[in-house]
Amino acid sequence: MLLYDRGTERAALDDLLARAREGLSGVVVLRGGAGIGKTALLEYAAAHAAGFRVSQVAGVEVEQELGFAALHRLLLPFLGRRDQLPAPQRDALETAFGMSAAPPPDRFLVGLAALTLLSAVAAEQPLLIVCDDAQWVDRESLDVLAFVSRRLHADAIVMLFGVRETDVPRAPFGGLPELELAGLPDPDALALLTAEVDGGIDRVVARRILTETAGNPLAIQELARSVAAGELTEGEPLPLDRRVEARFLAQVRGLPPLVRTVLLTAAADPTGDAGLVRRAVQRLRPATDDEVAQAFEDARRMDLLAERGGDGARRADLPSERAPDGTAHFRHPLIRSAVYGGAPRLERRRVHAALAAELDRPAQAERRAWHRAAASHGPDEAVAAELEACAARAREHGGYLAQAAFLQRAAELSPEGVTRDLRLLGACAAALTAGAPYRAEQLLEMLSPDHGLPQLDAHARRLHGLISVLLGRDDAVESLLGAARILLETNPRDAHDTLLEAIDAVCVAGHTRPGAGASDIARSALDAPALPGEPGVADLLLAGHAMLIAVNHRAAAPILCDALTAMQADRAEFTDAARWILLGMIGAIELWDLDTLGACALRYAAAARGRGALRMLQVAAHALATWELFRGNLSAAEEHFAEFKDVSEATGADPRRSHPSDVMLHAWRGDEERTRAAVAAQVGTDPGRAGGIQVQLARYALALLELGHCHYRAAQAAAQTVFEQDPPHFGGLALADLVEAAVRNDDHETAERALARLAERAVASGTPWALGLLARTRALLAADPEPLFEESLAHLAPSGLAPEVARTRLLYGEWLRRRRRRREARHQLRAAHEQFARMGAAAFAERARLELTATGGRTPVRAPESDPGLTPQEARVARLAAEGATNQEIAAALFLSASTVEYHLAKVFRKLGIGSRRRLREVLPP
Repeated sequence: MLLYDRGTERAALDDLLARAREGLSGVVVLRGGAGIGKTALLEYAAAHAAGFRVSQVAGVEVEQELGFAALHRLLLPFLGRRDQLPAPQRDALETAFGMSAAPPPDRFLVGLAALTLLSAVAAEQPLLIVCDDAQWVDRESLDVLAFVSRRLHADAIVMLFGVRETDVPRAPFGGLPELELAGLPDPDALALLTAEVDGGIDRVVARRILTETAGNPLAIQELARSVAAGELTEGEPLPLDRRVEARFLAQVRGLPPLVRTVLLTAAADPTGDAGLVRRAVQRLRPATDDEVAQAFEDARRMDLLAERGGDGARRADLPSERAPDGTAHFRHPLIRSAVYGGAPRLERRRVHAALAAELDRPAQAERRAWHRAAASHGPDEAVAAELEACAARAREHGGYLAQAAFLQRAAELSPEGVTRDLRLLGACAAALTAGAPYRAEQLLEMLSPDHGLPQLDAHARRLHGLISVLLGRDDAVESLLGAARILLETNPRDAHDTLLEAIDAVCVAGHTRPGAGASDIARSALDAPALPGEPGVADLLLAGHAMLIAVNHRAAAPILCDALTAMQADRAEFTDAARWILLGMIGAIELWDLDTLGACALRYAAAARGRGALRMLQVAAHALATWELFRGNLSAAEEHFAEFKDVSEATGADPRRSHPSDVMLHAWRGDEERTRAAVAAQVGTDPGRAGGIQVQLARYALALLELGHCHYRAAQAAAQTVFEQDPPHFGGLALADLVEAAVRNDDHETAERALARLAERAVASGTPWALGLLARTRALLAADPEPLFEESLAHLAPSGLAPEVARTRLLYGEWLRRRRRRREARHQLRAAHEQFARMGAAAFAERARLELTATGGRTPVRAPESDPGLTPQEARVARLAAEGATNQEIAAALFLSASTVEYHLAKVFRKLGIGSRRRLREVLPP
């Protein structure tokens, strides 16, 4: 294979292959326009992968709407090993491929199954996976392959993708290494042109071709053929793709009718199944097998069709026999585009009808329906119903985008009316479930504007609201609230769920508009009639949060407690309790209920790992990190925050928009630079901006940071913004800080107002955390604070709230020092300093040290703790191994491969200076 230039790209591919031979993994996405050389580079890699097992798959346009189709073709040679997978992974893979019937699998669990399977193959021999024409790979497969790419590390796997630049958004490949392919430099382009034209080429003509093609290798080759044929003419140059397509089309129009029919039929079903094409052609034209075979041969001889082995894995829905005339792949996608786009519509419909007639096996139902739809002219309810049935099957396999595509096509073939709109709404909901809000929005815009049915209007408003939540728009609550008010008359259960979605939007994301804020939702929820039967988790959460917003904490606390109890008691892992886990976590924090926060976070993290539910693990990991922060375990919190970011990256989500950042961790550590950067990212340039929990936690963290550094005016400013806005959730966290800062600034009026609000909420909660904060805060304003400081310690010390205990001791010690009770002050300040230092709360530790020094005391000289330098990922692997988990169990829990786990453990052993996992429990830092 002769490649002109591309030295940089070839070196990058060679490096990936070399690293894989050493046991490491790598991925690269080749991007560029049609004909730029992506396929040539992928073929170069495959040709130079000596010692590798090479597995290739190419996107096929007709399969774009068939969920997991490309993944099935890629994994087909390895599916005989699926019994070696953990049961949940095996079941997910079999369901996705239609090999068994089960509830729709989480696509990321399918991704983990693919990762485990491919890693097992690579453990025997390095593996090169090549995915060309990724712009035509179905989105479910693309998401899985991108997930696998992000989880590779030490698996001896190389994954290469070729993507046409203008056809695929970057979302599926976000964060993966990319190589942008530009045109060839002039010297290499001229060398290619000269090689293509026998007998040399005129310099002026050569310059014109190089200018018009911009170094595109395919365009150079095709225009070189025009030169050879005397076809290059003067005139206004067409866009490059159209110029090349026009040449192909002119070539095709001069062919015999049978050859043109073969080409159009192959273009209409680009699976490359020559047997299917032959049979369909014979339906369209009276021709013998030999005549059709000769037409194939003529097309190949003219370099329009090419022998192509594809991915080497036969699809289960293709006929078992292969036509003797090989495959029906085009030499280049632009040839197919020219053939199909240049044919009259009536002729295209006839070809699709012939193809549909030949796809008569049950396993071919989806392709048959798609061809029947392409053959239709105008509304056709029979075909629409067939497409709707295909959508239902796609949903069963977890192919939600395929479901959306089938329903959209069914709607297009439906007459105007309710049935059409219902299919569009179903397509929109499926796209939303698949995490494609822009696609969902496009489908929603296709609805009839004047259907006049309240139920449809409510459904559309609800979907619009959920789309707006995902896209960060401020009309989310307005849409959800409008939908809920309609549904209260027709479907109370859906109305309650929609109101809870609205509370989630306003409290978590801060999406509000006048007339559609937290209080409006709460009033609607409280005015709604109760549902029959025992209230479930969702009902209790709705009532509790509505009471919290519209009434007070005293009214809300018992209901929220019941909701949290129900979340812990519910034995079905993924019911309403799991769906609303974030609102449950917020409720626990609002009640200062540390034990329930930890119990729920641990439970749902374990359930999410077991089921491969990465979206839920995002929430649970963040809740675990927050729980550990409140307990003072900053290193453990860092591990969970790292897992949250890791999972966000693995799923392609943006962690900056998914949930709050780890700003509180930076604040506790006294890291001014990182804290201020994180706060700026959340709050922006408007310090008074209202927002959801991201913004409120950022302000709380800023107040905490400023208190640690004794910047009391800045601390009061940050905390007072939260106080004045009094957001529906997390507003209570900053109350004690505001009192402390205001007292330091002699602003007793503000301190008294904040204390009054804290007292109402803390008494309603009644937890040790709440009562301990209340006693400490009262002490700051009391004439005789000592009993209140002691009361605070009595509540907090047994509750595992190390940071709050240390802060109480610090304030207590500062008061004792001012009273000249130095010995007692030293006792409290030394204990506070030791606790802060142990936590790694540097700013508060320094504040305690300075106070202790002022009493004449000294801080104990601490032996420097040896930091083994474990990364958060290594620390998570090490802790699970210390608990007795096997490599396979660790891999499943952390969504890695067993090879990567082994790689991390080897690094852990080296850093800790041990030789086996038996000693991990002894040497791991606490």
